Amino acid sequence: MDDLFIKQEELTALVNKIRSVAKKGKIASYIPALKESNPNDFGCVIYNGRERIEAGDTDVLFTMQSSSKILSLALALMDQGEDTIFSKVGMEPTGDPFNTVQALEEENPSKPLNPMINAGALVVTSLLAGDTAEEKINRLLRFIRELTGNKSIQVCEKTAASEKKNANLNRSLCYFMKSHGILAGDVETILDAYIRQCSILVSCEDLAKIGSIIGNNGKNHNNQKSIIPARIAKIITTFMITCGMYNASGSFAMKAGIPTKSGVSGALLSGLKDGTGIGVYSPPLDSKGNSAAGVQFLEKISDDYNLSIFSTYRNS
Repeated sequence: MDDLFIKQEELTALVNKIRSVAKKGKIASYIPALKESNPNDFGCVIYNGRERIEAGDTDVLFTMQSSSKILSLALALMDQGEDTIFSKVGMEPTGDPFNTVQALEEENPSKPLNPMINAGALVVTSLLAGDTAEEKINRLLRFIRELTGNKSIQVCEKTAASEKKNANLNRSLCYFMKSHGILAGDVETILDAYIRQCSILVSCEDLAKIGSIIGNNGKNHNNQKSIIPARIAKIITTFMITCGMYNASGSFAMKAGIPTKSGVSGALLSGLKDGTGIGVYSPPLDSKGNSAAGVQFLEKISDDYNLSIFSTYRNS
């Protein structure tokens, strides 16, 4: 396995340089629990299965929010297969906001354009194995613990309770899709599972380890055990590039070209094609709902070290 593309001192310098960009962002306010985040937190871990380096505030725990969507998708594909999942959810990017209702109204049939917008993610969560929210979330937790090697990963119940009190838009998406036969099952059960999924607590290291496995064709680096089938790792990597950054996915693909999924907590989960994972956390968000400092960090690191999957060469 190759050495990491960046040295410790280079990472530390870059994090310190980019840190001030967070001041241009705003912490998500529509979920009350997220408003308690420290806007000064900024951390990064880079991991390739053998080496690990970190810089900044990497001891902070935060909720996955939408970065969890690629993992629920991977697990649902493992549970149900591609035909079932993509009969209910599309594969197309969208220029609409992640919580759009209008896009559902314009589609015929009224299925979500992709699994990364809220409507699509709700359908995916509904298709996870398990009859109850508890069964679904426990299955997802076991999966994430295996990916990270971190058995202590849990749901932040405080955040989940906060989100549930402010879930009327997601609830309306569920009922709209249920009325059109796209979503099946009890709405409150599905909504509870989805909210708890988004409220799973992780660290930058956890995100980096997940990204490294995705980039390693779904295999654990240490024993080469396949945790995510290679075909599914390819599918979720594709969605990370085309849809992973909300309606800024196109510009991020151009500027960074790193398969990444963001979350409104300020989380960024990236997986490089050589099996290196990058986990970044900085809670102030830009106008698209992505971490302001985190996005600039990934764009800069990609440019400096030729990390884009669209690059045909690497610096020597």
